[in-house]
Amino acid sequence: MNFEIESTENSLMKNEEHVKQTIGELKKMGIKIFIDDFGTGYSSFSYLNTYKLDGLKIDKSFIRNISAQSENASITSAMIKMAQLLNMEIIAEGVETLEELEFLREHGCHHVQGYFFGKPVCAGEFEKRLREKEN
Repeated sequence: MNFEIESTENSLMKNEEHVKQTIGELKKMGIKIFIDDFGTGYSSFSYLNTYKLDGLKIDKSFIRNISAQSENASITSAMIKMAQLLNMEIIAEGVETLEELEFLREHGCHHVQGYFFGKPVCAGEFEKRLREKEN
């Protein structure tokens, strides 16, 4: 089983030495660390190298209404390419349409999440749906 933690960009900037040490300890335990809502905070490239993060989670504001001609498309494709070049995983949040999903697939996004696949449900409902799929 994989265990992953997401941290916002802003959280990484507070008490940097302590954060760097904690991330190092978590990674030694096999825990993956992702930056959540990438692109909405400081977006400092230096901490991508400093913290040896495993991946980025692109904020839904960049995914919304994505099209080949939009500024969001250019920014999103650049973030995906940057993550690929840094050997990082990439997650796109807020995927709500087939067009968004296809764009992300075409650009090599590793993982996606959003209402296109299902809306949030309570734990009991999730368990029920999971059991139904097993049968």
